[in-house]
Amino acid sequence: MPRNTKNTVIPFPQSRAGLKKSGAPPRELGMSGLLRQTGRAQSGLKGHWCSICRGIWYGLAGEVECPECGNRHG
Repeated sequence: MPRNTKNTVIPFPQSRAGLKKSGAPPRELGMSGLLRQTGRAQSGLKGHWCSICRGIWYGLAGEVECPECGNRHG
């Protein structure tokens, strides 16, 4: 396998994000409501994908609801 010499992201073959087709970069959706309410430190955050907002939001490992639209299905 050739080495990635450019600063590009190598997508996983099973990725369902579809960003390559649209050409748009993913949106930054911010942090989850629970994280903002508790004021937890930012260590150990997990990135979650929202297919409706087409962006990434950050929260704790067990959270599933997008802070923008409320989508709970990735």
